[in-house]
Amino acid sequence: MSGHSKWAGIKHKKAIIDSKKGKVFTRIGREISVAAREGGGSVENNARLRKAIDDAREANMPQENIKRAIQKGTGEIPGVNYEEVRYEGYGAGGVAILVEATTDSRNRTSSEIRKIFSDHNGSVAEAGSVSWMFSLKGILAVEKKAVDEETLLAVVLDAGAEDLKTMDEDYYEIFTTPADFEKVKTAVESKKIPLASKELALVSQTTVPVTGTHAEQVLALINALEEHEDVKTVSSNFDIPQDILMKLNV
Repeated sequence: MSGHSKWAGIKHKKAIIDSKKGKVFTRIGREISVAAREGGGSVENNARLRKAIDDAREANMPQENIKRAIQKGTGEIPGVNYEEVRYEGYGAGGVAILVEATTDSRNRTSSEIRKIFSDHNGSVAEAGSVSWMFSLKGILAVEKKAVDEETLLAVVLDAGAEDLKTMDEDYYEIFTTPADFEKVKTAVESKKIPLASKELALVSQTTVPVTGTHAEQVLALINALEEHEDVKTVSSNFDIPQDILMKLNV
């Protein structure tokens, strides 16, 4: 399985939403505030805010929380001023890792992220070291039992999707440009095809094979980074065989 594969992400996100809603609400609330601060509080004119609110609703975040996060971003009510930061580094086996976070204390977050990398046989690298490997893509996952491949392919290609891939025995993965993400998502939903996940994510065009102890260390590092409250997304280019993932209960 590749680092950008969304099947692992789907399972991980569901587990987070089930067991740690408070932390999920914190992350989404920050994203809403930052999106509102940068692009205004109107969802019609702010695609990033619209996406953040969609995520909030999927996580069953109360409407009052959403409204308050928007108002903090637009300055209607006082709130903490978060800034966006990015960390680049390497995990075991030379795997590239890109971390995006929002923080009210750059020094604190930087120190904690560096420690997480160090504790899991990884290291933080200079800016630009790995970011060039990744490009932003729209990614939608659909369960195979919901629709046959030929039907889904026709729908997404007509809407402007770049590619449709088989993720595993259960899921399809649809790739789009960021500009066409909403259009493709709407086309799929208009055909009453349920989406297992939908997001804009950083995807690497190349992968690094990882097995054995390195696979365990890479997954432990990814999980530890994702658990950090300030971290918004973690992207990687690892490629771990399915049988190893099953042994590690991923």
